[in-house]
Amino acid sequence: MSVFKDIYDVIVVGGGHAGSEAAAASANLGAKTLLITMSLQNIAQMSCNPAMGGIAKGQIVREIDALGGYSAIVTDKTAIQFKMLNKSKGPAMWSPRAQSDRMRFAETWRLMLEQTNNLDFYQDMVNGLIIENNCIVGVKTSLGIQIKARTVILTTGTFLNGLIHIGDKSFGGGRAGEKAATGITEELVALGFESGRMKTGTPPRVDGRSLDYTKMIEQPGDEHPQKFSYSATTTPLTTQRSCYMTYTSEEVHDLLREGFERSPMFNGRIQSVGPRYCPSIEDKIDRFATKNRHQLFIEPEGWHTVEVYVNGFSTSLPEDIQAKALRKVPGFEKVKFFRFGYAIEYDYFPPTQLTYTLETKLIANLFFAGQINGTTGYEEAAAQGLMAGINAALKVQEKEAFILRRDEAYIGVLIDDLITKGTEEPYRMFTSRAEYRTLLRQDNADLRLTPKSFQLGLASAARMKRVQEKQEKTDAFIGFLKNTSIKPDAVNPILKSKNCAEIAQSMKMFKIAARPQLDFNDVRQFTGVNDFIVDNAIDDEIIEQTEVHVKYSGYIEKEKNNADKLQRLENVTIPENYDYSKIKSLSFEAREKLTSIQPTTISQASRISGVSPSDISVLLVYMGR
Repeated sequence: MSVFKDIYDVIVVGGGHAGSEAAAASANLGAKTLLITMSLQNIAQMSCNPAMGGIAKGQIVREIDALGGYSAIVTDKTAIQFKMLNKSKGPAMWSPRAQSDRMRFAETWRLMLEQTNNLDFYQDMVNGLIIENNCIVGVKTSLGIQIKARTVILTTGTFLNGLIHIGDKSFGGGRAGEKAATGITEELVALGFESGRMKTGTPPRVDGRSLDYTKMIEQPGDEHPQKFSYSATTTPLTTQRSCYMTYTSEEVHDLLREGFERSPMFNGRIQSVGPRYCPSIEDKIDRFATKNRHQLFIEPEGWHTVEVYVNGFSTSLPEDIQAKALRKVPGFEKVKFFRFGYAIEYDYFPPTQLTYTLETKLIANLFFAGQINGTTGYEEAAAQGLMAGINAALKVQEKEAFILRRDEAYIGVLIDDLITKGTEEPYRMFTSRAEYRTLLRQDNADLRLTPKSFQLGLASAARMKRVQEKQEKTDAFIGFLKNTSIKPDAVNPILKSKNCAEIAQSMKMFKIAARPQLDFNDVRQFTGVNDFIVDNAIDDEIIEQTEVHVKYSGYIEKEKNNADKLQRLENVTIPENYDYSKIKSLSFEAREKLTSIQPTTISQASRISGVSPSDISVLLVYMGR
């Protein structure tokens, strides 16, 4: 008899970023949830760099927050620096990023989870699954304990048969100092799942007291930092810690090359694929041989610790080579190491084996989230965990699944890309992956997704009210600019100072404000604008929303129209387990891909590699369109 008498609604296996968000989401939806992890001390640990957000990733964190997840709140509570990236570009590219206090980040996550109702914890390794009639009904642990559940979410990170490499040394591990997880891959493969191997790496951690920052370029945070969460429970930073930047050199590269023959990357011991957009330092030197230097970002790991993360120097080279080369980098001449960089190989399962809810197609009620699906990054993992947690709870409660479209969220793009196209290298989100990125900005994630979260029961009434007020005030401000005219003598001095064409007769403020030469500091000088802002308590968030709408209304409307056209194809559904072999006019490749992926709509089918526009036309005929 099991020591666990209860049957859980949801068991989450793994306590990383995906597992933590999954556990929080399902528990907050009222599902009785158990989080099983190999180390309760390492819940939501920042295994790699001590930062959240960045290009496209910052949008994801804000979307998680709008949907009731914890990542943004934890980031705000533990941030040591905040930056809005890409401010020189259009607002679709603006991306928030925060450095975090690594130890406080994990601690805050654990404390928030411990204060979450319906959530239990257990420390052990899951090494088996309990399957009955192609449906998961529980898990087995290394202590031989069986725990029953209605649904199970696997968020195993880099732990499945993890193998760590440093130079010519290799040893099992899920990350430095922690053992690998075994048993699950073999069992899933025996059940008919396809698995593969991927690789990722991490740079050395060093003692900040041994660095000479006077030889580096300081990288301070924003002068007026914002925050990630839309919740009133967090506030922006008032003090910040700086990062620093330095460069490698030809001398450094030559020293690194000395270790290439001992590198598992080059001697064939590592054959799995690593992240193309976050290459190791040896990868950079090999692939970009004409570049005589590469940037390194020196990131503090917290408010008080002296540990420093050397971003840009990810490596699996031998430790003596790492030390010799890094000591030739300006500012690192006397560097002391806390630990050396390493590469890690681990098992993953191609995500085309999943549905939109992240439930597996082969085994009912079994969900995958995070790096097990071939992704890389805290933010991508957390987003998948959130969606898997929501959908596992909804399935237990026999409610309709929660799915986000590509035009609704970066999270929708992420999941659609994974299950439709799959991935053969660690998948990382970029703004370029989203065809509707002008709609999916970081500044409007709350407006896009809080109503959905409120409907689910994750967003509070107070948060929903704030979003409604923001929308109402933004609409009112836009309406004021559209309906209010300004005379030439009132605006021409401003236009002249900006080398902008003057006007000969009264014109609506909206049309003038849309001119690229003007910013909203100029618009505030228009007659009556500042009074409207003060009288209506218009804050900086609303001003930003209004400015984006004024400047980019044409682009926004165009993307909305394109999204509406796409939605027509989304509405053409394909029956479950449809037999494509009977449609002889489809190309052989299309039949093969459609049979394997089993898309649920014509729109999803159109995004599958190898399915041509003519194949889609054939499908539309067969679907009665």
